Amino acid sequence: MQRNNPSLILRPACQNDFSQIWEILKPILRAGEFYALPPEMTQESAIAYWTKSDHDTFVVEEDGKILGTYFLRANQLGGGSHVANCGYATCLKARGQGVARKMCLHSLEFARSRGFLAMQFNFVISTNDRAVRLWTSLGFEVVGTLPGAFAHPEKGFVDALIMFRKL
Repeated sequence: MQRNNPSLILRPACQNDFSQIWEILKPILRAGEFYALPPEMTQESAIAYWTKSDHDTFVVEEDGKILGTYFLRANQLGGGSHVANCGYATCLKARGQGVARKMCLHSLEFARSRGFLAMQFNFVISTNDRAVRLWTSLGFEVVGTLPGAFAHPEKGFVDALIMFRKL
């Protein structure tokens, strides 16, 4: 797959996608390296989290196979509701092939269309080099560091980054 592959289709997720979304989330959760979610999370609870009623959830597919998924929501309620927040997940086999970039670019445009003025990632694991490089390349800045905030299964306590970008 090429970085700007025109055969990638990004669309809203539907209930028929849940099993493929779970197949993407499961290895990520079990590894415990990138999300502050319980590694033992069940399919039911993971799908409920990813597709909450206050989330807009999308998938990227190629030839009917879902390669990535993301959700967008307001980062906070009330006075913070003008800032969007997202979670992204790419299937292991599609990493490094532009799927996350496509999702992030889409999320920025979708957030703008929904009236959000900025996007914030609250807890980017500092050892997730790929994500940090990608978000930085798309205009996000590290605006805060939470020292030792994440218990990495192999590296011990590592920093979590707060990344922000105006829309």
